[in-house]
Amino acid sequence: MTADHVVELFEENVSARKRLAELLVTEPDVRLAIIYAILRDVATKGDINELRKEIKGEIDGLRKEIISLNNATKQGIDNLRISSKGDIESLRKEISGNFRWIMGVILTVWGATVIPILLKLIGAI
Repeated sequence: MTADHVVELFEENVSARKRLAELLVTEPDVRLAIIYAILRDVATKGDINELRKEIKGEIDGLRKEIISLNNATKQGIDNLRISSKGDIESLRKEISGNFRWIMGVILTVWGATVIPILLKLIGAI
């Protein structure tokens, strides 16, 4: 008789399987071996509490990092606003100066070309 044949017999006979399980559980050494084997795969309350503490620590760390990034972003936006105000003011001055220069050139060219033409048309020259 082989081990496979014994297993097949237990698979076929439910009451024999139950009796074998009862025998194994009532034997102190076998019972302890089964309990220790099962306990390796079972999470205890202590394991769960430890996991909760780890998760809480990770969440707190992420919360602090998000707050830090948020503050850094706000500071960057404020710095950008301050520097852009100066840049905008500088651009306004440059455009204003360029506009005056362009208007002066236009009026000079217009005065040098259009006024003599108008005077010739009127017959004043």
